[in-house]
Amino acid sequence: MNPTEVAAHLSPLQLFLQADVIVKSIMLVLAVASIASWGVALEKLFRFRALEKRARNWIAALAGQRSLARLSNELKAQPEDPFSRIYRAIVGEWRETHKRDLHLSESGRNSLKERINRVGQIATGIEIERLQSGLSILATVGSVAPFIGLLGTVWGIMNSFQGIAASNNTSLSVVAPGIAEALFATALGLVAAIPAVVAYNRASGALNSYNNRLATLIGITEVQLSRQLEAGEPIPEDADAGYHDAQSGRTVSIDQHAHAHKAGGKLAAQGV
Repeated sequence: MNPTEVAAHLSPLQLFLQADVIVKSIMLVLAVASIASWGVALEKLFRFRALEKRARNWIAALAGQRSLARLSNELKAQPEDPFSRIYRAIVGEWRETHKRDLHLSESGRNSLKERINRVGQIATGIEIERLQSGLSILATVGSVAPFIGLLGTVWGIMNSFQGIAASNNTSLSVVAPGIAEALFATALGLVAAIPAVVAYNRASGALNSYNNRLATLIGITEVQLSRQLEAGEPIPEDADAGYHDAQSGRTVSIDQHAHAHKAGGKLAAQGV
């Protein structure tokens, strides 16, 4: 076999076609894992970038006079944004307290501030957990793919040694294709794992940064609401009370959603 023929037999396509059934299956699994991790990575990259941009805009909207009214108007354009849902949950608790006249006493106003803070924490935790969906795919591919590729390599090398023993020929033209297809499985494992690890680290950093943005937004909102409470100003009029469930189309309270989250864990289907 001349060098040109050897090179043709060592092309990626030929290595896949000549591989054992087990090695082929491992290669297909790694290819699917790589495609899935790239899909998750791109979705998280663009989503976190958009969320970060809107969060910066809303922090700017909270500066100046009538900041809550301005913020409420801007949040109406993004009803499914995590902070928009958190804001509706906070304002929902505010309205429920005023509806029951619990804010008329000093203790009632203090407890309202505590409840608003608690509602903000619960809603933030749920939203962050929702945003974390998909990151487990990146973590799994990044940690498992190299070992799956190594399994294909070990299996391919075993087959190569069996072929050498059967043919009693140890020339390079006999050994090279089997060894190459075995090593190709390891290469596919690394190709799948390395981008997944990089994407996971980038997404985790972006999520932590956005979590800090949410904490800033919630803190400023709580300060503004507390100031309005002490001044006896009316509650925000443009926010929906409670938390909107995107699938059922209904609005639920923070307590209802927290109970559902604890009981069923169906975070993607509900919101506070």
